Amino acid sequence: MARLRVGVIFGGRSGEHEVSLVSATSVISALDPEKYDVVPIGITPGGKWISSGRALGMLKERSAPEAEPEKFLVPEPNRKGLVSLNGGHTSAQSLDVVIPLIHGTYGEDGTLQGLLELADIPYVGAGVLASAVGMDKIVQKMVFATAGLPITRYCWAYASECREHPGKVRAIVERSVRYPVFVKPANTGSSVGISKVHSRKELAAALALAAEFDRKVIIEEGVRDAREIECSVLGNDDPIASVPGEVVPSNEFYDYDAKYVNGKSRVVIPAPLTDAVTRKVRDYALQAFQAIDCAGMARVDFFVTRERRKVFLNEVNTIPGFTAISMYPKMWEASGVPFRELLDRLIALAMERHREMSGRRTSFTPAKDWFRS
Repeated sequence: MARLRVGVIFGGRSGEHEVSLVSATSVISALDPEKYDVVPIGITPGGKWISSGRALGMLKERSAPEAEPEKFLVPEPNRKGLVSLNGGHTSAQSLDVVIPLIHGTYGEDGTLQGLLELADIPYVGAGVLASAVGMDKIVQKMVFATAGLPITRYCWAYASECREHPGKVRAIVERSVRYPVFVKPANTGSSVGISKVHSRKELAAALALAAEFDRKVIIEEGVRDAREIECSVLGNDDPIASVPGEVVPSNEFYDYDAKYVNGKSRVVIPAPLTDAVTRKVRDYALQAFQAIDCAGMARVDFFVTRERRKVFLNEVNTIPGFTAISMYPKMWEASGVPFRELLDRLIALAMERHREMSGRRTSFTPAKDWFRS
């Protein structure tokens, strides 16, 4: 059988650019060379697309990619791959499936997924709707509340309000939630731009920081004495949930440094939970996955109180990390699905979803040519 040509897209115009490079390194190394012909596709922080065997190394070293020929996707279904422009001549490189590994803006928020839909290329993970909802922490909470899932109290404000009317925003915060609170940009991941605020005197700086990363800011009430529990989901219309895992952060909360830099955070898989709490976490993870119409994969994050064992849904991550320390593949490995097999399943799910979507009617012939008049 001919190998599938798999495009792996990484980097991007995102505050999680570096995390994406590490995820791509893990995935490219793990893909079975007997099954897949891997095409690395890097996007620089400035937005230039490059594709060669050197793309990943160049982005890691932050070397100038000007000498690399620019290759990019076009929103035209007959190309189904990368287009290169050299000296006025156009050439194309077909792709059978794409694995998007850009975390955050312009990769996880539905924009890249929309381009892949227009190009008619199968891709791993959530579609446009679930990606957009999964990225926006405010809209996500609204959906979860409608679905009856347990969430913490929160409020939100526009970044412009945080800058221009901080007193007004502070009044809304203190009327809606209790300290300590977490102040976050609505559309980032990897804890970029997030602060834990213990009192009023810390609030203004936290709002200003979050406002630098997005046009909306969410303020969530902290769960006292909570454990951070995560659960992986795999599938399309009939998803399955992994064993849960627990994150024991090295800092006060699981911030960027605790996740990637200092190497002192610990994970415990499976999480030491009662059978009843484990069932509840896995059930809520599947409900959250389906509530936003997710597909392929997601990591669902929770808070579980130590004494009363109450479970609160935090968020769904539609492109979870695939680094050496990332919980998504680790939880599946603990559930009996090793990394290489996990990638095989994700690619198969992408192809399955594309076949189903391709069966939709996209044209309609009216009884009369009324539109010609």
